Amino acid sequence: MSPRPSLSAAEPDPRWFRSRPPRDALIDSGPLIALFNRSDRWNPATMAWLESNQHVRLHSTWPVMTEVCALLARRVHNLAAIDFLEWAQRGALRLDSPPDGALVSVMGICRRFASLPLDLADASIAEAAARLGIAHLVSLDRDFDVYRDANGKKLKNLFSPR
Repeated sequence: MSPRPSLSAAEPDPRWFRSRPPRDALIDSGPLIALFNRSDRWNPATMAWLESNQHVRLHSTWPVMTEVCALLARRVHNLAAIDFLEWAQRGALRLDSPPDGALVSVMGICRRFASLPLDLADASIAEAAARLGIAHLVSLDRDFDVYRDANGKKLKNLFSPR
């Protein structure tokens, strides 16, 4: 009789964790607008990125959603904004609901980067990244190379079509 294979639950090699692709990322308004605007120059790159990164769970914030809807309605049509909302509702992204105290953190981020073109949507992403423990971002915005989350950590942008 041959011995049974070991079924021990040993810790995986730490290199395995480093080599795994990120599973969660916060998404900024730029790629979302491009996705729902076929005439946007970033539409093909955004579509290709999403197709090849289906393993990444996308998260976003209410300020980002508001910005996307406003810009789609203005640049494309109100129906594009509705299409975006329906896409989000079907589970394409997880919408973060911040706790009551999140505004204090968002204001702190805004003050820290007041000399840069940081808007509420950007600050909400930085706040959510720290609170949710998400280190990855999907953005067309180069400013995120400078910004830090509420804990002072740099976010890694997974989308770099430039």
